[in-house]
Amino acid sequence: MRIELPEHVNQIIHRLQAEGYAAYAVGGCVRDTLLGRKPQDWDITTSARPEAVKALFSHTIDTGIQHGTVTVMLQHVGYEVTTYRIDGEYEDSRHPKEVTFTDNLLEDLKRRDFTINAMAYNDDSGLVDAFDGAKDLRDGVIRCVGNAHDRFEEDALRMLRAVRFAAQLGFSIEEKTRGAVRDLAGTIAKVSAERIQMELVKLLTSDHPDELRMAWELGLTKVFLPEFDRMMQTPQNNKHHSYSVGEHTLHTLTDVPADKVLRLTMLLHDVAKPACISTDEKGQDHFYGHPEEGERMARGILRRLKFDNDTTDRVCRLVRYHDERPMLSERNVRRLASRMGQEFVPDLMTVKRADVLGQSMYRREEKLAYVDHFEEIFEELEAQNQCMKKRDLAINGRDLIEMGMHQGKELGAVLDYLFEQVLDEPELNTREKLLELAHNVRTSLI
Repeated sequence: MRIELPEHVNQIIHRLQAEGYAAYAVGGCVRDTLLGRKPQDWDITTSARPEAVKALFSHTIDTGIQHGTVTVMLQHVGYEVTTYRIDGEYEDSRHPKEVTFTDNLLEDLKRRDFTINAMAYNDDSGLVDAFDGAKDLRDGVIRCVGNAHDRFEEDALRMLRAVRFAAQLGFSIEEKTRGAVRDLAGTIAKVSAERIQMELVKLLTSDHPDELRMAWELGLTKVFLPEFDRMMQTPQNNKHHSYSVGEHTLHTLTDVPADKVLRLTMLLHDVAKPACISTDEKGQDHFYGHPEEGERMARGILRRLKFDNDTTDRVCRLVRYHDERPMLSERNVRRLASRMGQEFVPDLMTVKRADVLGQSMYRREEKLAYVDHFEEIFEELEAQNQCMKKRDLAINGRDLIEMGMHQGKELGAVLDYLFEQVLDEPELNTREKLLELAHNVRTSLI
C-alpha cells in the first residue's frame, strides 16, 4: 500500500534516514490519508533522539522535548518529530511519570490510544500496522490498542476521544472499549476543563453531533456535563413535543451548520427546562422562564468549561432569545433586533428553525412560516438600511453637545429617547428631524 506523502514530510524522513535513523509518518495523518481525507497535521516518529533531530534541521522548536517532541519548521509550517518512546506509569490520568526513549517502533505504537491511530508509514517500509488499524478503518470501528482499561487509565480523556472519533468518522465503538469507558467514566473528572472543552467542540462540530448520546450512555456527561443528564431524564408531556428535553436537543444539533456557536447554542438552548418544569391540571408540562434561566445556566457551564468570553456571550444571547415570538410587524422586528443585536438575527433564525424541526408535527408548518416571515421582514429592513442600532442614528452625542448639551446623564437620556422614537418611526432618522426632536425633549426637561 503506497501513501503519497507531502514533500516536506518526505524531506524530513529522508534527512533522518540519510543519517542512519528510522523515521515514519504516524498517527492521525496516516489514518486520514487512508480514509481519503486531507490531514490537518503531519506527525513524524523517529528513532533519533531529540538532540539529534535539532542538530539536523536549522529551525526547530522545543515543543515537548521532555517527551521527545521537537517541531521542525519548513517554510513557516511546523512538523512535530517525536522520538520512539515507552511511557512509564501514569499518575494523573494524563501524564506519564517518566518517558523512556526506545529504538523499537512497535514499542512506540503500543502506547497509542486506538488502532486507527497506531499506524506508521514511509516509502521504504510501506504501512506498518501491527494492530489491524487498517481493518478497523474498513470496518468502521474504534478499538483501543491492547487493553482498553490500561489505555484509559493512562489518559482519561481518551474515553471522550473515542466518542469524538465515532462522531467524526461515523464509526462504532468496539464492545470491550465501550465497557472500559463505562467502568472508568468517573476518572474523566481528573481531566482539565480545557482539554474536555476541545474534545466536546470537535464532537459537536462533527457530522454526527448527536453521538453525544453515547457519551451520556457511557456515563461521561454525568461527570463533565451533568445538566445534560437531567435533560435526558426530563420528559416533555406537551402537544408541541414528542421527545424528552435531551432527545429534542440531540435532534436539533443536526439541523444547524457545524459551527461552534450554533451547535453550543442548540446544546444549551433548553438547558433550564428541567429546572423550570411545571405541570398543569391537564397533565401538560410547561417550562415558563426557561430562556432567561437558560442564559444564566449556559453562562455558568461555558465558564466552567473555560470557553472564551466571545463564544460564551454569543451562545448566551442566542439561548436568551431563542423562544421570542413577537407579533410580526416591522416595528416588532426592529425592536427585537435592537434588543438582541442586529448581527445575531440571522443565527437566531437558524436556531429557531432547528428548534421547530426538533419538536412534534403539531403546527410545524405554521411555526416555520413564522420564522420565514420574520426573516423576510428583517432582510427588507436591512435592505432599507433602517436604524436598528443606536450608532446608526443620523446624529450622535457630538451633535447634541454642539446644540448646548453637556456630557452626562442628560445627553444619554436624550439619545435613548431619540433611538426609541426611531425604532417606532424609522422615517424620523434624519439629522433635521432628530435635532428638532432633541431640542423639544431638552426643552421639556429644563
